[in-house]
Amino acid sequence: MSSLIAATPFSVLDRSRTREGHAPAEALRDTVELAREVEGLGYHRFWVSEHHGVPGVAGSAPTVLAAAVASATRTIRVGTGGVMLPNHQPLVVAEQFGVLESLFPGRIDMGLGRSVGFTDGVRKALGRDKDDADDFAGQLDELLGWFRGTSPTGAHARPSEGLAVPPFVLAMGEGADIAARAGLPMVIGDLRNREKMRRGIDHYRARFRPSPWTTEPYVVVSGTIAVAATPEAARRLLVPEAWSMAYSRTHGTFPPLPPAERVEELAMSDKESGFYEAGLTGQLAGTEEQVAHELETVLKETGADEVLVTTSTYDREALLDSYRRLARVASLTGVTG
Repeated sequence: MSSLIAATPFSVLDRSRTREGHAPAEALRDTVELAREVEGLGYHRFWVSEHHGVPGVAGSAPTVLAAAVASATRTIRVGTGGVMLPNHQPLVVAEQFGVLESLFPGRIDMGLGRSVGFTDGVRKALGRDKDDADDFAGQLDELLGWFRGTSPTGAHARPSEGLAVPPFVLAMGEGADIAARAGLPMVIGDLRNREKMRRGIDHYRARFRPSPWTTEPYVVVSGTIAVAATPEAARRLLVPEAWSMAYSRTHGTFPPLPPAERVEELAMSDKESGFYEAGLTGQLAGTEEQVAHELETVLKETGADEVLVTTSTYDREALLDSYRRLARVASLTGVTG
């Protein structure tokens, strides 16, 4: 296998996607179980996400879910991909991660994003509006100040102050520039638009300023990777998410994942079919040999320091098999079979 791939840490972001015919609670339990499985395979980190009011996602409270994941695992790093900082008061976020780090020292990551609720109703319920994302850089600086004990309020975050919880910035839109100016690691996707991703990475590296958190640029590339025994089986792993994305673009709501076989029998409008086919195109999907070749290309093109895999599908056993096969491709320690 490639020495470049073998030298690269691989991590997992699970969005706790709900599935047709299965309760949201099952999606959360599936996330915790997947964390146990990928820890055994040798993956570096396991992150969870934040979504509010989305029928297809059960993960609405990432720090709570991260605590459950950390409790169920022993060695893998656990974090968020991410906490959407404009939705929260920075002090509360600092306190939550301070508690996590105190309970699971040396294992917690603080991935942070700048999105606000997806719909007007969710934003109203959160007491936020779209403009709150514009001050992400200021919110980020305030958050980090609670760990350093530099808040101009004179208040102190307990037990956060003095703890070193590694922060990461999810680089959506201008996030790359914010990560660079703050001197923080950057998470960037997706793998389907390589040119846009490379531009963001180049922008980040050119403007990076060393900080107490990170002295050199650190780039995590994220995206869907599906590995199976045949190219056709790998493509079927992509089908449920591709259809859910197409449905959300045409109907305005993001639904639970359907089984691939049901999607393949659907009659789609031209617009739906266009979005659906776009969702299947450009992903890293195939046999172990095919994915290894594609990964080698991505790592050479981007110079990425780490890969964060974000695959979602209806068939949980097929998903786990994909992670097992990818672990073999990446020569991860702990791999068996």
